[in-house]
Amino acid sequence: MNGARTLFAIGDYAAGGIGGAATAAAVRAAVGPGVDLALAMLVGMAVGMLAHLAISLLLSPLLGMFHVMIPGSLIGMYGGMLFAMRDVMQPVSLSQAIGVGVVFGFLVTAGVRLYDRALTSVISSRCGM
Repeated sequence: MNGARTLFAIGDYAAGGIGGAATAAAVRAAVGPGVDLALAMLVGMAVGMLAHLAISLLLSPLLGMFHVMIPGSLIGMYGGMLFAMRDVMQPVSLSQAIGVGVVFGFLVTAGVRLYDRALTSVISSRCGM
């Protein structure tokens, strides 16, 4: 049982990293220097959500809906906006953008897993489980 949980955790973080990298690369292709910041954030959010949707449709059957969809939507929406702001204000190389996307994906996944664990423990302690 513990081995399966470890594999699912690795899969969750891999999905977060893939989602972050894909979002960063897609936003980088859509938004560049000189674009209005507000417009860049809206485009980044839209591109990030489309990237999240495509990745989630591919990975959800393997990893489960909650563990892919929740972090993926956060990575897509907020990551897309963040990456767009960065690309407009201070452009970096594509490899650096993807690296930041991977780290962002890992951090969001860790935050969602921590929240899920805290919520589950509170519910089980109140229900006497």
